[in-house]
Amino acid sequence: MTMLAARLRSCFVVLVLVAGSVIPAAAEQKAGQADITDFTLANGMQVVVIPDRRAPIVTHMVWYKVGSADEPPGKSGIAHFFEHLMFKATKTYPEGAFDKAIAAIGGSNNAFTSYDYTAFYETVPPAALGEMMAFEADRMRNLILDDKTIVTERDVILEERRARVDNDPGSLLEEEVDATLWQNQPYRIPVIGWKQEIEKLDRADALTFYDHYYRPNNAILVVAGDVDAETVRALAEKSYGKLERGPDLPPRIRPVEPEQNSRRTVTLTDARVGEPSFSTQWVVPSYHTAKPGEAEALDLLSEILGGGPRSRLYQELVVRKKIATSAGASFQGNMLDDTNFAVYAEPRDGNSVADVEAAANAEVARIATGGVTEEELDRAKDRFIRSTVFARDRQDAMANMYGATLATGGTIEDITGWPDRIAKVTADQIKTAAARYLVPDRSVTGYLLPKTQVAN
Repeated sequence: MTMLAARLRSCFVVLVLVAGSVIPAAAEQKAGQADITDFTLANGMQVVVIPDRRAPIVTHMVWYKVGSADEPPGKSGIAHFFEHLMFKATKTYPEGAFDKAIAAIGGSNNAFTSYDYTAFYETVPPAALGEMMAFEADRMRNLILDDKTIVTERDVILEERRARVDNDPGSLLEEEVDATLWQNQPYRIPVIGWKQEIEKLDRADALTFYDHYYRPNNAILVVAGDVDAETVRALAEKSYGKLERGPDLPPRIRPVEPEQNSRRTVTLTDARVGEPSFSTQWVVPSYHTAKPGEAEALDLLSEILGGGPRSRLYQELVVRKKIATSAGASFQGNMLDDTNFAVYAEPRDGNSVADVEAAANAEVARIATGGVTEEELDRAKDRFIRSTVFARDRQDAMANMYGATLATGGTIEDITGWPDRIAKVTADQIKTAAARYLVPDRSVTGYLLPKTQVAN
């Protein structure tokens, strides 16, 4: 489904499966992965090193603990805007020099902004790691932010919004659903920002944001690949270590959601929509806000309910009843504050959205009232881990896992302890989570319909 395609499953996988059995992460050293090291520079920058000697490449990532949910009121889009500005000229290098240096050695680079963090990354040969650090450390504090640069890049972002949101009915509906699901929390505001507020962002806004957040003590460096901790420490001290520590930032305390006591619906009909679809979402705890075991139960609930072709939703709606072309569920666990749980489906030709929605709701109710079997839970645990464990074969995925967890209030121990916590989840915990959080009277359902259709 379009509005949920970009939702990523939270993933804390630190073990591998061999011939159907689970073995500890420590055994992976034989496959090329060594112990993970973390330390903090004198200026407060946290560093994580994830050695992997299987290929002569390295992924270098800098995560800033600031995202769209940290923006001042009326300044939506400034976090994403600043991600763009980080690719401009600095006092040391002209615009484009960083990109050219990476291209010259056959590397790749990019960046992304989310609700809770902004990250910049490069994948290069190990010999270029020091150069990457020098470039990243330079733009952390030495950007040239003149009025011409601000206006030009602001226009680029406005065009990006027109292309990716205004011209995409699914994205428009996603914005409306988020604004309805979250009544008080800043997750209700789109990461890219509202058009009328992007248009007013100026140089003063950019400078204030830069000086406040782009400091080494608000950043996490993650290096994964063909490296060792001693080399990374020496290179980091030589580059990032020379930067002055910024003022200590206050805790990231955001508006809290009020108790939700209503079922809400959002309907978007558009001539550009080819196939109808729906999603129902609930506010649920994230790994950072949940009580012990709750987030793990919600993760497994999403797997059992809609994690793939063996899930309840897919088997019932797509395989048995043949009323849907797709069906699934998602839990976006890696958030600093509470998060969302969603179920979604697209009806097959000749079937109504209402029929598919009713069937999906019935599957949710079955778990909330009857729970899941032990056999089903065991299969789901194995299936769940198998679907995420391949992240360990990709150093960029490992860097993302650690960076996202640390930037949203987690610890390395949270990651290494995840397999044990998943293994301890019981069927009763999953039933309790479904009954407590997936309540129809506290949900938001979004309908994406062709112009000639209505939801019911």
